[in-house]
Amino acid sequence: MENLPEPAARAPRKARLDEKLKLFGGTANPALTAEICEQLGLQMGQIHLERFSDGENYVQILENVRGADVFVVQPTCDPVDNHLMELLLMIDALKRASARRITAVIPYFGYARQDRKDKPRVPISSKLVADLLTTAGAHRALLMDLHAPQIQGFFNIPVDHLFASPVLVDRFRRMDLPDLTIVSPDAGGVERARFFAKKLDAALAIVDKRRVAMDVSEVMNVIGDVDGRTAVILDDIVDTAGTLVKTAEAMVKAGARRVLACASHAVLSGPAVERIAQSPLERVVVTNSIPLAPALQERARIQVLSIAGLMAAAIRSIHEETSVSLLFV
Repeated sequence: MENLPEPAARAPRKARLDEKLKLFGGTANPALTAEICEQLGLQMGQIHLERFSDGENYVQILENVRGADVFVVQPTCDPVDNHLMELLLMIDALKRASARRITAVIPYFGYARQDRKDKPRVPISSKLVADLLTTAGAHRALLMDLHAPQIQGFFNIPVDHLFASPVLVDRFRRMDLPDLTIVSPDAGGVERARFFAKKLDAALAIVDKRRVAMDVSEVMNVIGDVDGRTAVILDDIVDTAGTLVKTAEAMVKAGARRVLACASHAVLSGPAVERIAQSPLERVVVTNSIPLAPALQERARIQVLSIAGLMAAAIRSIHEETSVSLLFV
């Protein structure tokens, strides 16, 4: 896939600034970290990560970061709590090593679905995670496709919120699918689906969904015409795939000729892979914000697109103090 154009560099300062640009990664997605480094022409920062026998994380930065502009890449995917704690410890170690600025690069932000009190006596977990990152020493955060965009307001530090849409739209445009309808699996995703449909010059459909229990939803009605058309279900997260598969079945029942899906984050927990494998979905397109094993991709007909170019362009813009909004398409 073609990388996004990089914002213009400030030539007089570029050499000096690049010496102070450092990028480290945790254990959550080392392949993505390495790909971002390759896009930027950087060597990955040297860091020692291990776990004590009781499960505690140990972190040591193995190179000088005094006065450096440091980016730490770590999606908080499964095991969520371990990767989150590892990220916090890396940030704290960099802060105590006198890094000038620390940016937490979190392609997948865990706990994002717990963004409000929807029941009595429950936490707002995404706000707590935002506070933990700030307390650990992060000066800014670079996130992608938050489940709820208003989570940006939970941070007391600057947040750059990227979208995977440039990567996903480009792929579906190249596929040149006939009679295309973009389907939002719930009312909350309508804005995302409308934007996607506009970029692809496609029709829009919405599924009226009711959640009957945690991770359990029920499709009520399909709003829009999918009869004889190619339906692409668009969501931000595929977790247990219950909603995705039920939406796909509803598309077939409504007369869709082909059914595909795409999402930014392939969490794929519990029975997700088995559900997708047995569903009418022809293909599921996701990004590599969360690492997926090749065998799993083949079994569930999953195609993975890289966001390394997008992330690298954003990191370069933040480092060189140029506009990141060029990437907000």
